Amino acid sequence: MPVPAPTPPADPRDVTGLIAELGLTEDDMAEPTALVPPERLREVAEALKARGFMLMDSVGLDYLTYTQPRPKRFAVLHNIYHPRDHRRLFLRVWLDDGEALDSLYPVWKSANYLEREVYDLMGVDFIGHPDMRKVLTPDDLEGHPLRKDFPLGETPTLFRDGRFLDPAAFRAGVTGQQSGLTGYRGELRRGRGEDRLPPVMPEGGPK
Repeated sequence: MPVPAPTPPADPRDVTGLIAELGLTEDDMAEPTALVPPERLREVAEALKARGFMLMDSVGLDYLTYTQPRPKRFAVLHNIYHPRDHRRLFLRVWLDDGEALDSLYPVWKSANYLEREVYDLMGVDFIGHPDMRKVLTPDDLEGHPLRKDFPLGETPTLFRDGRFLDPAAFRAGVTGQQSGLTGYRGELRRGRGEDRLPPVMPEGGPK
């Protein structure tokens, strides 16, 4: 009679049971992620803090040009980590444009600059944050630079060998609209550049 294979030990970092215990739905992602309704975010955060978790990072995402349908245009993703048993859980909250979200500052003070960065770059307002100001961009900059519809100010990048990177062509190449991401501007044909030699690796490697 064949001996049944031993049951592999449970992964101590598995958070599937924790997600169910919190009454949340697991998102189908590479990393353990729970979907949190906006109105439950602070409640869930307080429950996780009581279990020893801490807030490591917060990011905003704009799915305006995403190829697959999403519940709402924006998402805020909180990276929650347990420093003792090394469990990690991401909390994803879906938001419409202009929809505010409860701040996690009352739960974790580390949310201060993290949420200010999301506000600055993505335009998500956090209710209850004590100092909701920009943290990266100038005060007179209108808009939020990481939104997909933010207008880009672009300058071609010129390299020493006469090759240049045109932003519009680069963007078209990345999206598959065109092939080739660089152009060539032959400095020698413009009557200059003879004295510009590319750097040469010294014999024996870097000094």
